Amino acid sequence: MYPANLRYLESHQWVKIEKDIATVGITHFGQEKMGDILYVELPEKDKKIKQKDTFCTLESVKTVFDVPSPVTGKILEVNEKLNEDPSTINKDPHGEGWLVKVKISNLQEVNSLLSAPEYEKIVEKESAN
Repeated sequence: MYPANLRYLESHQWVKIEKDIATVGITHFGQEKMGDILYVELPEKDKKIKQKDTFCTLESVKTVFDVPSPVTGKILEVNEKLNEDPSTINKDPHGEGWLVKVKISNLQEVNSLLSAPEYEKIVEKESAN
């Protein structure tokens, strides 16, 4: 169910790594847990972010979620479309619903991210509860 070409965090973010650029989004399971996303507070372009630090906030009908960064780096691009239609995250979490693109400053951090099978085990555990 989860694309093998992506890496994941336990906190339900996905990361697509292309050389030293990371595209970051919320997984299908993550958006499903949140419910309908009503508002996205995206970071500024060129902002420096650190792995595991909050870089954006999502508000849904159920909760407010501070999104931790999967990598350390600088924001190259933010998905401005989400300002007009935050529900894009619900409709296409692994595609058009991406949040930011980051220039990775420490590629070693990628090794700490989960593979699709590792992430699926976490989803299975959480779904069972």
